Amino acid sequence: MAIGKDAFWEGLCAPAPVGDRRVTAFDPTAWFGPKEVRRVDRFAQLTVASAAMALDDAGAVEPDPDRAGVVMGTGVGGIETLEDQFVVSQEKGPNRVSPFLVPMMMANAGSAMVSMRNGWRGPCETIATACAAGSHAIGSAARLVASGRCEVVLAGGAEAAMIPVTLSGFGNMTALSKSGISRPFDLERDGFVLAEGSAALVLEDLDRARARGARVYAELAGAASTADAHHLTAPAPGGTGAAACMEEALDDAALAPRQIAHINAHGTSTTLNDAAEAEAINKVFGTPGPVLTSIKGVTGHALGAAGPSRRSPPSSPSTDGRFRPPRATALPILICTSTSWPARPGRGSPDRCCRTRSASAGTTAP
Repeated sequence: MAIGKDAFWEGLCAPAPVGDRRVTAFDPTAWFGPKEVRRVDRFAQLTVASAAMALDDAGAVEPDPDRAGVVMGTGVGGIETLEDQFVVSQEKGPNRVSPFLVPMMMANAGSAMVSMRNGWRGPCETIATACAAGSHAIGSAARLVASGRCEVVLAGGAEAAMIPVTLSGFGNMTALSKSGISRPFDLERDGFVLAEGSAALVLEDLDRARARGARVYAELAGAASTADAHHLTAPAPGGTGAAACMEEALDDAALAPRQIAHINAHGTSTTLNDAAEAEAINKVFGTPGPVLTSIKGVTGHALGAAGPSRRSPPSSPSTDGRFRPPRATALPILICTSTSWPARPGRGSPDRCCRTRSASAGTTAP
């Protein structure tokens, strides 16, 4: 989450904080000079940082620049800069608005910077599908690799929307937790806790990665994207859209539900989302289903960066056999109280994981 995977894992295993989840340890001057840093919105700063860390961790990828791409997701892009400059316009007049406003607020600024810094001339795209943006970005990147269009694609998401207007908007629509506690699937959940951050992954063909001696964290077997065509902010009753998307993703991966041992859930801690997601999971996987986790009990909800953070190596049990259990649950599922991997008879191995993701406007992306 733009501070390194080791620090991220340590944070996941630490006691859950209360209140907003800001990346207080992030120092953009490690990637930007003193003049440049003032001309880049925080979400793009986080994007550049996470991309650099991912590439450093991946080793010498050395792709053909024309066949190397970047696909990043974000929900609201440079909204912090937009708010700042709106205040400037109101208080000091339109002539004082920064000439860097437009390039700083553009949703594709982050992916463009990553492309330019690495000299990659392949597809450079930004997906803005709210909370599903980062997950959609990873799915699109995987298809670019699978189709042969790209040798390597850097994919993920970034968000830095912790500003007064955003907090007021989510608060007034009763989406935020009044207690400041994120409790996915808990009977007493009262909304999500807003977070910021960025996570990026390097995707390439499995044979290529093995040939160059890369550490392979996971294989992306399948992905999907659907819409429940129901409401701009509320999920469809019964989680029908999410269930359809999970079924499509399983079909794309050529896997049966019984082969999945772990579900890394969206689990925002909102009343409607968690209920719909629970119904969708039970519909697809049955009861009792696979082990279910949601790291948002610790991380909070980083909107467009939430999906990639759950796909980063520390969030996956395949890294070292450990995982972060949810804080609490109201589902008929196994409740884990430690970081050891529990056995689940009749289920696949722990390295087979399904991740769920839904977003405003009813779009879904496991």
